Amino acid sequence: MKSSTEIIRGLKGGLLVSCQEPKTSPLNHPQIIAALAKAAEICGAVGVRIEGTKNIRAVCSSVKLPVVGIEKLGRGIRPVYITPTLASARRVARAGATIVALDCTARQRPGNESIEAIIGDLKRKSQALVMADVSTVEEGIAAAGMGADLVATTLYGYTGEDCDHRGPAFGLLRKLVRNVPVPIILEGRVHTPEDLRKGFDLGAHAVVVGTAITNIEWLVRTFIESTPRAKEDLRA
Repeated sequence: MKSSTEIIRGLKGGLLVSCQEPKTSPLNHPQIIAALAKAAEICGAVGVRIEGTKNIRAVCSSVKLPVVGIEKLGRGIRPVYITPTLASARRVARAGATIVALDCTARQRPGNESIEAIIGDLKRKSQALVMADVSTVEEGIAAAGMGADLVATTLYGYTGEDCDHRGPAFGLLRKLVRNVPVPIILEGRVHTPEDLRKGFDLGAHAVVVGTAITNIEWLVRTFIESTPRAKEDLRA
């Protein structure tokens, strides 16, 4: 069993692949998610981000990479849905996740649960590390103070005044790197190798890419938009 320091060091300078598919996708099946994760491992990824306990278990049995695990509850119904409760965090840890990622924004959690209490419980009762998904530098500072091992830009562009933001959270990344004493992960809308390189140039410890690699629906739509048929449909 690797130590926390060894796990974090192993992520440095590398790519984590988010192997997630929409709930309605025919690809959203544990065996398929595990195959995607295995392919990422073979190609040189340093870790994978996986949603759902069934998928986490399947991936953990297939790859040797660190698994960043999450559980999405109530997406589209409530603002905080990424591993929002203590129960969900415990489920993710029990499923085998190396790192449990949590929504650590300042928004109200279901049942008014405390993010500090959730992080504390994970630290005391599991071997999992904690990744704080944040949207502001203040949230990143607070999460690190509560014991988060890593801070990620995941939720920038999805809360408050930044909801119309497009592209990677480079501005937030700069601030987090300067002000937060734990490794910073760039995640969210990283769609090109150039985005990834810029993230590392700005001090990211590691970078997560999901949609641009594993979301086939997004990829198909992106290419279809450039077909003659799509242009004809727009003119119709």
